Order: sequence, then structure tokens, then C-alpha cells
Amino acid sequence: MRLTLISSLLLAGTTLMSLPAHAAGDLNLICAADVVICEQMKGDFEKSHDIKVNMVRMSSGEAYAKIRAEARNPKTDVWWAGTGDPHLQAASENLTLEYKSKMLDQLQDWAKNQAESAGYKTVGVYAGALGWGYNTDIFKKKGFKEPKCWADLLDPELKGEIQIANPNSSGTAYTALASLAQIMGEDQAFDYLKKLNANISQYTKSGSAPVKAAARGETALGIVFMHDAVAQTAEGFPVKSVAPCEGTGYEIGSMSIVKGARNMENAKIWYDWALQADVQSRMKDAKSFQLPSNKNAEIPKEAPRFEDIKLINYDFKTYGDPAKRKALLERWDKDVGAAAN
Repeated sequence: MRLTLISSLLLAGTTLMSLPAHAAGDLNLICAADVVICEQMKGDFEKSHDIKVNMVRMSSGEAYAKIRAEARNPKTDVWWAGTGDPHLQAASENLTLEYKSKMLDQLQDWAKNQAESAGYKTVGVYAGALGWGYNTDIFKKKGFKEPKCWADLLDPELKGEIQIANPNSSGTAYTALASLAQIMGEDQAFDYLKKLNANISQYTKSGSAPVKAAARGETALGIVFMHDAVAQTAEGFPVKSVAPCEGTGYEIGSMSIVKGARNMENAKIWYDWALQADVQSRMKDAKSFQLPSNKNAEIPKEAPRFEDIKLINYDFKTYGDPAKRKALLERWDKDVGAAAN
């Protein structure tokens, strides 16, 4: 009996030793950027760390909703990328954790300001201006005039030729909504959006989807962040990007650690890693042409530069407030979304 027990233990020990070594834990990540850069970031991190990344890709609005819904029992450790407004909303609702990365001193002022304004519960990882991309072949074939300003998008010749995302699911579209409210005033912005609705063929779920549809020739124009339009041009599609003449808003793509994260140490390891210059310099390899937040990171030559664009003084504090977001989205649903259905 005793020999049998010893034999069993020895056999079990041999079996255990022959099993492959496990990673030093896991990391549960929401990635709210384009799937190509999400996959690249996951792969690069796993190559340099003994940590397995369980990644879910979703839009910014969906990520915020998921983290909010799971507040009592968090299933996410890190939320990487996506527009800054919902990150700021999550911070103000105490859904994310204060963390001062050792990389802060290496970041651009706009990234540090983002962190400071949120009590260090989020940080800027990249930035990009809002605009649109249009299919030059379609415009030439149909004889459309190049739209250089927000007002030009109301031209009746563009009826059914424009796509933009739904601001309930997309951070890009929420940035557009908040930008227009700041450029025109809220009442005038909703008047504009109601008129623009006549030219919209589809409100997509994802923020970059409209310009991808334009690249494929499924629509003439997509209202997106300009770097998403540039990415389609870099892929060889006949897409031209435009910065609106009246001025435009911009995003500070952000990163947050979820309060109550199950893999806290691994979350901090990812957070510091993602702010490194060499990591951010690699983003261009995934055709991701935002402005990196690390001052020492290489800026892609294709990236739309802020100094070449008429930017508004975007009020991140006001439009990153949950009550303001809720009010704007409810008004959009009533005034614009209802008319689109």
C-alpha cells in the first residue's frame, strides 16, 4: 500500500515536471483601437513578457459600458486606447485606478495634462485630429466638389453618400458630436446634425468603419479621425483626408487600469510598457498613424500634424463628464437617431 502511494506520488511528480511552464499570470485587456494595432500590441508584449494577454477588441463606448456594468466584479485589468472622453468619464465615476507611471516624465504635455486632469486615473497614449476621408475616384466619377468645411457636407449632392459612427458606441462619433457643439453651440450643432442626417447612408458601430467603407467604394465619404483616413491611403486606396476649415476637435487616446483589477501587477507592467518610446514607435508598422505620447517616439511621416490643422480648444473636462455625455447622447437619440430609423 505504502509502495503504491510512493509510486503514485513519484509518477504524479514526473507528470507535473513534464508539463510546459505556465506564463507568469494573465492580463485581461480591452483594446479600443483598430484590430491590427491591437493584435500587434498583444503579440509584442507577449514576446517580451512571460504574461498571457486575454484581449477583447471593442469600440470606446462599448468598453466604457462594459467596465461600468462590471464595476462590482471587474473582469478587465487594463483598457488600452480609444478616445479620452470615456476614459475621463470612467475616472470621474471611480471605475479606474490612480497610477503614476514611471514613464510620465517622458510624455508630451497633452498626455500628462490628461493624466493630471483625471487624478492620474488615465493617461494619454496617442492623439489625433477629427476630419474625414473621401474616395477621390467616386468624387471624380460623380462630379462632386471637394468638401473642405463642415458646411460642405450638407450639400444635397452628397445625399446618401456619407457615413459616420453612432456616438452611443463610438468614441470617434462622440468626439464629433462634442466638437460640433463647441464649434457651433449646442443648439446649432443639433440643427446641423439633423440636416446632415439627410446625407448619411449609415451610422456604423465602429469609428473607423466609415472611411474603410469609403476606401472600398461602398460610400463616398467617412467622418473619422484623420489618421484612420491616412491609414487607408497608405494601404493604396484612393482616399484623401481633410481637416475642416472651421476648425475641429481631437482625441487623446488614453489608457486606464480598472479599479479592482484581478491582475494588478501585470496591469502596471503593461501600462509602463505601453508608454515606452520603442513600443509607440512600432505603431506605424500596423498602419496606425496617430501622434505618439512619448516625446522620444518616432512620429510617422504620414501622421497628420496638429500644427497643420485648425484645432479648437477642446474641453475634455466638460465633455468627459458623465452627466454631459448622457445629456448629449439622449438628445442625439431623440433629434438625430430617431430620424435615422
